Amino acid sequence: MNSTTMEKACRKAFTDTLLELAKKDKDIIAVTTDARGSVTLTDFANELPAQLVECGIAEQDAVGISAGLAHSGKKVFCCGPACFYVARSLEQVKVDLAYSHNPVTILGVSGGVAYGALGATHHSLHDIAVLRCFPGMNIFLPCDAKQTEVLVKTLVDFDEPAYVRVGRAEVPEVYDGDCPFEIGKAITLLEGNDLTIIAAGETVWHALQAGKRLKEEGISARVLDCSSIKPFDTEAVRKAACETGRIITVEEHSQFGGLGGIVTETLSESPVPVRILGIPDENAVHGTNKEIFHHYGLDADGIVKAAKEFVK
Repeated sequence: MNSTTMEKACRKAFTDTLLELAKKDKDIIAVTTDARGSVTLTDFANELPAQLVECGIAEQDAVGISAGLAHSGKKVFCCGPACFYVARSLEQVKVDLAYSHNPVTILGVSGGVAYGALGATHHSLHDIAVLRCFPGMNIFLPCDAKQTEVLVKTLVDFDEPAYVRVGRAEVPEVYDGDCPFEIGKAITLLEGNDLTIIAAGETVWHALQAGKRLKEEGISARVLDCSSIKPFDTEAVRKAACETGRIITVEEHSQFGGLGGIVTETLSESPVPVRILGIPDENAVHGTNKEIFHHYGLDADGIVKAAKEFVK
């Protein structure tokens, strides 16, 4: 793991990997909703037009079509803005995918606050809270391009519905070599005994930088990458709670019902102090995603500050 300047957008890593796999497997189908530019499916559309379904701005239809294709044996990736697939087409996701056990992967692009200045209508800060309530639905928030690539290769033959949320901008590498991603397992990025920082998605890099800075200042922070949100690694969280005594969660999501909620639920029978860093009960401020992260203390500076206050 490292903090080099090499950066690539997770959405591009996803579609690049999907294209390479689809060239070798005609059963792989990409479905999109007038979003091939936003999703970075342009190369896929140009090279494999027979394996692309364009639905226009009709996310409900896209989910239904994806369910039908999956039911017919195709390996379907339904791709578009996260904010629409977890709102406008939520009933179809619930019924056609989760309830009906159709193994479609939804790629939700520009999740969290990635749309920045477009504001609350385009932010997706409720997606974990909602989708984790659907039996059979799996949820993944990859943290960098390498982990995204591994995730796509894992999901191409996955026999359950899944939601993958990625951002929009290029992100730094968390993993510079092989990424040991495994569904349902957390990855320990740093060992520590004073507290544990748990993050998912694009907050993982910030958590790792914060952990390194805290160690330089004499605070031993354990850092966990919990990019597999559902299924969730309850064992790793309980172990961290027992061994470090306090936990900070960091998420690009509402403070209600997301990663922090999962952690506190996991520890409800043997609680330790947990501080949840996320978006409070308000419409997030407008700005770039970096500005919004900084405003709410979700970047490395904010995490370091919160950790120092917490250990006091």
